Amino acid sequence: MIKKGRLIVISGPSGAGKSTLLKMLLEKYKGSLKFSVSFTSREPRVGEIDGQDYFFISQEQFEKDIKDDIFLEWAVVHGNYYGTSKKYIEDIINCGIDCILDIDVQGALNLMNKKIDALYIFIAPPSIEELKKRLLNRNTDTLETIEKRIKNAENEMKYKDYYNYVVVNDDLNEAFKKLERIVFN
Repeated sequence: MIKKGRLIVISGPSGAGKSTLLKMLLEKYKGSLKFSVSFTSREPRVGEIDGQDYFFISQEQFEKDIKDDIFLEWAVVHGNYYGTSKKYIEDIINCGIDCILDIDVQGALNLMNKKIDALYIFIAPPSIEELKKRLLNRNTDTLETIEKRIKNAENEMKYKDYYNYVVVNDDLNEAFKKLERIVFN
């Protein structure tokens, strides 16, 4: 019998460096980790690929899928739906591979409230000021969107102590080493 993989949930504010850290982790540990591709109702950003970055579906389809109970968790973030497919996760874990979810704090809290067994890791920026600088430098969002993300980040930071671990990303290489130790301890 194949030993089941683990569910690893990573969240934190937009701009904290989750995606960069996850790419580093997934690249280094290709065979033993798989990224869970989430579903979203938002439009793809430049360079994003359907089925690789997200499964992009309409709001109507997302709402139908909610009614059909296909999501392990879902939430509305920045006015768009995001969710994780139960079947997608089960297929990965049942193959003995650890599955990483990159989900927002709402989604992680939802899983915690459902008592979903997982390793919960919060990626935090060194400060809100640094986060704002990162979001501005990313040059992908309007000032209005950045302000909304900062406000959300301030709220999300209140929940970091609910997680098993917190990784402060003030130095990318050090944050990666800490994340690696947590996941493969």
